[in-house]
Amino acid sequence: MPVAPFPILFITATRIGDAVLSSGLIRRLSEEIPEARFTIVAGPAAAPLFEDVPGLDALIPLQKSRDGGHWLRLWNQVRRRSWGLVVDLRGSALSSFVRRRRRAVYRSASGPAVHKVIEAARVLGLQDDPPAPHIFVGETAARQAEALVAGEGPILALGPAANWIGKTWPIERFAQAAIQLLGPGGPLAGGRLLVAGGPQDAGVLPTLRSVAPRGRFIDLVGKVDLVTLHAALGSARLFIGNDSGVMHLAAAAGAPTLGLFGPSDERLYAPWGDRGRVLRGARSLDQIRTLDPDLRQAICHMMDLSVDSVVAAARRLVTETEASRPAQIDG
Repeated sequence: MPVAPFPILFITATRIGDAVLSSGLIRRLSEEIPEARFTIVAGPAAAPLFEDVPGLDALIPLQKSRDGGHWLRLWNQVRRRSWGLVVDLRGSALSSFVRRRRRAVYRSASGPAVHKVIEAARVLGLQDDPPAPHIFVGETAARQAEALVAGEGPILALGPAANWIGKTWPIERFAQAAIQLLGPGGPLAGGRLLVAGGPQDAGVLPTLRSVAPRGRFIDLVGKVDLVTLHAALGSARLFIGNDSGVMHLAAAAGAPTLGLFGPSDERLYAPWGDRGRVLRGARSLDQIRTLDPDLRQAICHMMDLSVDSVVAAARRLVTETEASRPAQIDG
């Protein structure tokens, strides 16, 4: 007898990074509920991350409005269905106004700060075994990514952009680090340089394009969708980037990931997994906050992070991950 589908309404984050960090919950639900059918709600930027989720019925980009009208619009889209489970990582009241058998809604918790992966896992009571971030990659995206990274030599991937200048390590320093890592005597000598980002990040390209010889530069800045970008990053021997959605995509893909932090809390946003590392300059987050209490000023808080320290940390990470390289592109 056919098993009835189990409809799940999954409401996740607006930003790409937060959506990546909660993505493991979808994989866990998919594994434990074979008949699951997903309707996934995410911010417009993050929604494409979930296009290849198995059992996907609908993907709803939720554009915020100042008057809160986006919740009414969403309610009108989902109210006619009877849901087996509503997972709401935004902590809204929506689940109280739709038909559902069960619901799991984010509620803020007191106590020490925990990583966002653990915070998301708490919603389903999985904090003792938090699901690692996972982006499903379909055949089309996997083939496209494979073609983009085809070639000889290890790949150094860079994510030199962020959503605020305060979190952005100077682009000239990214270039200097790449020269040392890819040049003679570097751990990725003779390798290729991949640059990742969105369409708005194209300004980083002129400086970095001059670092790699012709034919050894892979430009993925605004060129591919998020799932394909994620799959391509899985081929990187090393990723270095600011705290951003791209950094979390690289870590989720299994790339050894060095996250550069300044005005971000690594307790919450460090790249997840045993192949992720965090590096900051001489100042702690608290010290940075004394200068910029609201973390809103248009100043760079990453100037105390030197090229030498980044290169040294990158060398260590390459050495430490030499014997534990996973399969490259996983669907």
